Amino acid sequence: MIESLIADKDLKGWIFDLDGVITDTARYHYLAWKKLADEESLVFNEEINEKLRGVSRRASLEIILDGHFIDEETISEMMTRKNSYYCEYLKDLTKNDILPGIMPLLEQLRDKGKKLAIASASRNTEFILEHLDITELFDSIASGGFVIRAKPAPDIFVHAAGQLKLPVSQCIVLEDAEAGVTGALEAGFKTIGIGPQNRVGHADYRFDSTETIL
Repeated sequence: MIESLIADKDLKGWIFDLDGVITDTARYHYLAWKKLADEESLVFNEEINEKLRGVSRRASLEIILDGHFIDEETISEMMTRKNSYYCEYLKDLTKNDILPGIMPLLEQLRDKGKKLAIASASRNTEFILEHLDITELFDSIASGGFVIRAKPAPDIFVHAAGQLKLPVSQCIVLEDAEAGVTGALEAGFKTIGIGPQNRVGHADYRFDSTETIL
């Protein structure tokens, strides 16, 4: 399946989510949110963490707060604190943390002359790519600071396609989050879902993991 998509001359742009597609920083997000939640005596577990997949830092905090009112200044401080914990964990990232199958896929796409972009809600996108040592493989990097509306709004994908100077119809999005697939489909992108049927089964194409793509 993937070979025919790579060979498709009409699919000129390939837009990748970062977390869960290029690398798996979910464990670092979990540890950082857990540390913050424990400090604030908030309930946080794996079930709640699953709801944070693919959403912004602000939306993630609101999910964890679960209706508890906190003033804007405290919200800002908590988001900054969580991110500082997260960045400390990220310092351990290396090229070895790129998910299986992704480097061969990126190399094949580059060999075919495809344009490559990252579209991630993470404001740490550039930092992560630098530690993975793959920044130069991408023609465009669109991160959370580029758009106002986070996924499931399609804005980040549309922005990435614009940076590639390609119409949506000539781009395909690779996502591991339900919200990301939903947003990409809403904008008219072709989509590849990476993960279980119950999460990304609504994508045009689906693989259980990055390891099974090629």
